[in-house]
Amino acid sequence: MAFEGLSEKLNKVFKKLKSHGKINESDIKEAMREVRLALLEADVSYKVVKDFVAKVSEKAVGKEVLESLTPAQQVIKIVKDELCELMGNSEARIHMASKGPTIIMMCGLQGSGKTTHAAKLAKYFKKEGHRPLLAACDIYRPAAINQLQVVGEKAGVQVFQMGQISPIVIAKQAIAYAKDYGNDIVILDTAGRLHIDEKLMDELKNIEDAVQPNEIMLVVDAMTGQDAVNVAKAFDDALGINSVLMSKLDSDTRGGAALSVLAVTGKPIKFVGMGEKLDEFEMFHPERMASRILGMGDVMTLIEKAEDAFSEKEAAEMAKKLQENKFDMSDLLEQLRQIQKMGSIKSLISMIPGVGDKLKDVDVDEKQFVRIEAMITSMTKAERAKPSIIDPKRKRRIAAGSGTKVEDVNKLLKQFEQMQKMMKQLGGKGKGGKKGKMMRKLAGMNFDNMPPLK
Repeated sequence: MAFEGLSEKLNKVFKKLKSHGKINESDIKEAMREVRLALLEADVSYKVVKDFVAKVSEKAVGKEVLESLTPAQQVIKIVKDELCELMGNSEARIHMASKGPTIIMMCGLQGSGKTTHAAKLAKYFKKEGHRPLLAACDIYRPAAINQLQVVGEKAGVQVFQMGQISPIVIAKQAIAYAKDYGNDIVILDTAGRLHIDEKLMDELKNIEDAVQPNEIMLVVDAMTGQDAVNVAKAFDDALGINSVLMSKLDSDTRGGAALSVLAVTGKPIKFVGMGEKLDEFEMFHPERMASRILGMGDVMTLIEKAEDAFSEKEAAEMAKKLQENKFDMSDLLEQLRQIQKMGSIKSLISMIPGVGDKLKDVDVDEKQFVRIEAMITSMTKAERAKPSIIDPKRKRRIAAGSGTKVEDVNKLLKQFEQMQKMMKQLGGKGKGGKKGKMMRKLAGMNFDNMPPLK
């Protein structure tokens, strides 16, 4: 996950501050020096770091902070507020058309993930109740049209294509098609280049002039660090972009680009790609991202992911099964598959306040899901319903059928038994009000189904 290094360094700074109890200007200066180094090492723009540290320092040395009962906490709050300010404070929305289809023109360099993220964006809007249409306007890159068709099909979104003719004609015809068939959003997947050149910009300007998009969204790769910011500035200077979509923010990158884009270009990050799957895609929330950076977790995103993966009906049914002790291996298999939809376990753990930082170095074996699924699918219906009937002979058959060992089957059965007891206790608490709803939601999420941590 991006920002891991920055988060670790900032937490060390704040831990040191907290150990002082009362703090003075000298403590603040030393802390800000370490914050400056941490941000620079995270590949944040030098000017952005300079301005950020100056603002935090000015507020942190105030009398109300230094003389407060919890000065270190006050400093952390100031840092969080300034991080939010740096990234835009509140989430930025797409400019939707008041009449006719909303036209979103996607642009970016080759390799940034533009085509895949066009499909991710389309799927996001489809979930929101819209009828998006993808338009294949990249006529140069080999298999670009085919790639858009493949990801479009996976996203369940129609792709409009006319082969390798003028991209301006394709864009115009796609919009006309959308008007005729009731698509309220048209996403134009335009051509990219290996580098910014005059030919690329001229084509993009010509498309812009022809269709007047409501939003020009630039896709940049978070792994390229400050190069991503430089690309954003170059595109904005030449084309006038409205927003940035940052891909690969889940990668082991320093993440400084996400903290620099708005300050350098004046254009907000509106969406981020958090993995290779089409569902691993989020609206960019500055406050939530600031909380993640400071190791405070991100409960709201975690709940939203759970709500996407589990319907209210499914959660209620699962909670009922848990309370009545009717949860079996088939239910476990279904829960595992639902959790997989929420993203990687490591990313989910990082969103839990107070847990992510403690488990940041734990190696989570994501392949455990595959092994567990193989073992459960190798069981008969009767064995899934009543695991207690699984004797040594059955265990050998299950292990052989799933390509695992008997000890793996034993471990799964033991963990399932422990989980049943724990979840029965959890499911029986808080039957009314908000607490009851949260308990049922947690029961539906079933975090104890996670594969063992190594």
